[in-house]
Parts: sequence; structure tokens; C-alpha cells
Amino acid sequence: MKPEILLTAPVEPRLQADLEAVYRVHRLWEAADKPAFLAAIGKGVRGVVTRSVIGADEALMAALPGLEIIAVFGVGTDAVDLAAARDRAVRVANTPGVLTEDTADYGIGLLLALARRIVEGDRYVRAGKWPAGLLANSTRVHGKKLGIVGLGRIGSAVARRAQAFGMDIRYNGPRAKPVSAWTHVPDLAALAAQVDFLILTCPGGPQTAGIVNREVLAALGPEGMLVNIARASVIDEKALVTALETGAIKAAALDVFADEPNVPEALLAMDNVIVEPHIASTTVETRMAICDLVLANLAAHFAGRTPPGLVG
Repeated sequence: MKPEILLTAPVEPRLQADLEAVYRVHRLWEAADKPAFLAAIGKGVRGVVTRSVIGADEALMAALPGLEIIAVFGVGTDAVDLAAARDRAVRVANTPGVLTEDTADYGIGLLLALARRIVEGDRYVRAGKWPAGLLANSTRVHGKKLGIVGLGRIGSAVARRAQAFGMDIRYNGPRAKPVSAWTHVPDLAALAAQVDFLILTCPGGPQTAGIVNREVLAALGPEGMLVNIARASVIDEKALVTALETGAIKAAALDVFADEPNVPEALLAMDNVIVEPHIASTTVETRMAICDLVLANLAAHFAGRTPPGLVG
């Protein structure tokens, strides 16, 4: 018999088809009464496939007494109750590595777009404003100071790209990276005070929740610019809105938001804010690689092997 898995939300059509070819797939998002649905199918489910922004909480695991593995479509596991998974001996596997380069490309793209007012310039021309005069000057990227919050895979990839622009690279994290040629600044507010641009690439979760707060934004200063390709939880969103409204910082480019897909109206109204629909890793190539690794994680587990993306 095919192992039974629960799919919490739609994924790439190719992955969904591949899953249904190998497993008996239950689609949670289609259930009108989710608790009743889980009660009916829960005992037979051995695996969960979920998106990183949805995850799996303790209540879902409790409804699946035979659960063996949670396969995350993406790298983030902050929405998975890892402690509950450990207590229940449930494996958690994600898809690290495959989205690093595209996400780093996107982060640098947002930094350039923000500093050089590329998105704003496009709107300016389309609105017919060019005949009345030039758009106000933008900000140079070359040679400026870049602060990276979280020097993991993605942060390191961002730093390598920033080197090509001759940027002075500094980073914040829980510890210095011995192999890094870049400067470690252990205090986040101190880092913000030292740099022209601050880019967030750290994991989400309780340890990083709200670390970019009013103090950090004030330290970044009225000429400072912020890029977030991490998790929305890393920023105090209300403090960010206030900082942008009052000129405490100059501009921000955001790929993630606290209540996706809903974006605060205040941010939408600002010309000095770039808003994107959480697409830093959504290239065709990365999405297909994520599909492959989700399938590999499940296949390895059900064959009695260690999933290649096993967390922890």
C-alpha cells in the first residue's frame, strides 16, 4: 500500500503530481471542516508535506498519531513546532542549500533597486512626470558599508556578491565565523550605526523575533536603508512603519510581512518602500530543486534511510 501523507497547502503542480504518483495524498486545505477531516484520516497519515510559512504545530501532530516525518517545502522551520516533533520522535526535513544563490541574487537586486530608486523611477516615467524634470538623485552602492544580519548560507552568498561592488562588509550573529574575512559586530544596534545598508538574512523563530526594533532602526539612521529577505518576525513592523514615516531611516525593501498576503496600508503609500510578494527564492530552477529535495527526503525516510535535509 502507498504510504499516506497530508499536504497542508498547494505546492508546485509538478511536486503535487509526483507525490500523488507515489503516495496516497490527503489535501488539508480543501477540507471544509478540517478537524473532522483530520479525525477521519489522521490515524493513517505517516508524513506531512508543508510550506515553510505554514509549518506544523503541536495540534496538527496530535491529530496524526502515526506521523513519522514532516517534509518542509522550503528552508524555514520556524513555523514547525520542533520541540513537539522531538517529543513525538517525528523527523523534520527541509530543503537547505537549493535556494541560497537565487535568494542572495534577489537580496542584492532589492538593495540596488532601493539605493538607485529603480522601482520609483519606473513609476515616475509611467506617471508622465519625466517632462517636468529629473527624478531626485539616488544613492551609490559601490564602496558603501553593508551590514548583514545572519551570516549563514544566504548571508554569506549576499556578502560574496557585495564584494563585487567593493562594499565594506560587516555582520551580526550569535558568534563570529572563524573562516570569514568580514567583520563581526556582536551588537546589532552597533552594527546598524556603522553601516549604510542593513540586509536581513537570519532565520526566523523565537530567538530572532523583533530583533530589528526601534533602537536598531534609530541606530541605522536617517540615511540608512533596510532590506528584508529573512522572516517578517525579525522586524518590529510597527516600529518600522514609524521609522519610515518619521524619517528615522531613509528607505526599505521588504519581501516578507507579518500578515501575508496583507501589507500595511502605510507601507503601500510610501514611495521610499519597495514591497514584494515573498518571492526571493521563486525562480523556476530553485522551485524544481526544492521539489526534488522534498521527494528525496520522503523517499529516504520511507526506505529506512536518513533524509538528506534532516533538521538537527
